[in-house]
Amino acid sequence: MGGKCPHRRVKKRRYSHKTFRLAKFLVKGDDAVYDELKKPEGERVALPLDEDLPGMGQYYCMHCDRYFADVTVRDDHFKTKRHKKRLKTMAGPKPHTQLDADLAAGMGMPDNGPKLMSM
Repeated sequence: MGGKCPHRRVKKRRYSHKTFRLAKFLVKGDDAVYDELKKPEGERVALPLDEDLPGMGQYYCMHCDRYFADVTVRDDHFKTKRHKKRLKTMAGPKPHTQLDADLAAGMGMPDNGPKLMSM
């Protein structure tokens, strides 16, 4: 047999591990989080107890849309580079929505021109 040995094959990754991990974190609905952040304090509801969420759903980072097990973990999260980057992103202009994407692709509402007078 010629060529390479079969036991020396190396499987090539499609994405680097860091890129995949970061992409998975940033995929969340930015437009929904942005809308929630722009609500006045009076419209926001208190967090209900939920047994399925970490920390019974009481320790929540609104900017990152993540729940934490306890206060110390959440406070440590507030000091991370990821959270600070997310704060900066959410303080900027409104993220794009699906409607924006449809309009940019020319798939918005049809423009049939002005309506003509009927006789």
